[in-house]
Amino acid sequence: MKEEVMKKIMAWYQENQRPLPWREDTNPYHVWISEVMLQQTRIEAVIRYYHRFMKELPTIKDLANVEDEKLMKLWEGLGYYTRARNLKKAAIQVMERFAGEFPNTYEEILSLPGIGEYTASAIASICFHEQQATIDGNVLRVYTRVQNDERNIAEEKTKKDIRKNLMKTLPKDAGTFNQGIMELGEVICIPKGSPKCEICPIQKDCTGYQKDTYQFLPKKEMNRGKKEENYTVLVFEKEGHLALEKRGAGLLEGLWQFPNISGHLSEKKIKSYLKEKAIAHQNFKKGPSYVHIFTHKKWNITSYIIPVENEFTPYTWVSLEDLEKNYALPSAFQPIKIAYQKGTRENEKKCRNFNLSV
Repeated sequence: MKEEVMKKIMAWYQENQRPLPWREDTNPYHVWISEVMLQQTRIEAVIRYYHRFMKELPTIKDLANVEDEKLMKLWEGLGYYTRARNLKKAAIQVMERFAGEFPNTYEEILSLPGIGEYTASAIASICFHEQQATIDGNVLRVYTRVQNDERNIAEEKTKKDIRKNLMKTLPKDAGTFNQGIMELGEVICIPKGSPKCEICPIQKDCTGYQKDTYQFLPKKEMNRGKKEENYTVLVFEKEGHLALEKRGAGLLEGLWQFPNISGHLSEKKIKSYLKEKAIAHQNFKKGPSYVHIFTHKKWNITSYIIPVENEFTPYTWVSLEDLEKNYALPSAFQPIKIAYQKGTRENEKKCRNFNLSV
């Protein structure tokens, strides 16, 4: 990318950047947390999580010392929970290896758990003025359209080559350029719908625009499909308390879930299961059925709400209020919780109306 194009992007950004909370200063802790939260998540959604996180864990020391349960609860709803675990691991290393001071070079930042080239280059350039190019989806989209580059951005070789090319002409104020090209991709050179080419500051420099090929770029060809898995979720309920269990090793490790069984069970099979496990219950009803999509996996979920006569092991029984405050429930199980809450509110309303009529 030509130097004059980079300068136009920087000038546009300085005039048009959005007032986001992590841009109020160049504190590396603030930039780090925001960059990790923004992976796979829209800016609009991240803002409230960022404010809540900073209120509870305002320093690296606080993050290093936080209990895992609290950390998972703060991260609830953002998904990809390994990111949160790596944040704590990295914070501990900052305390132990760097005496609590965030490292100030690209290589040292890259050495921390969970921090890859993109995050390390963003922090190094924005906070410590190191000349490093950041590569994310927004950068790749803008670059391939400007250069009319038809290579597959899903290939690691393409990403490394684009980063190498940007490094050749990267301006001294790399942090401003990196933020500018990402902002341009977020608000003007958008991924879906029609890019706002009519107000783009580099429209005249964009080869993709001149050749009318921008709508087909970037090229991204993924070879792998999503593995499908079926689950039946059992929401055991006793007088407003719900049964939870903690997930073991693997996907969503250490988070809480409603008990579940592999496969889709019919009502007849549910009755047989309850009888086999000697679970005394009242009439149960069908809960929501839906699909939850992960990066490389798809869960097809069906559920049942099952009132039981007694709380039983090995589950942890919690109220809805306690679940909201203290237990991190992955997004995969949130539709069930929401449906249960809605049903509870409707029942309470019916009871109130009955009492009034009496």
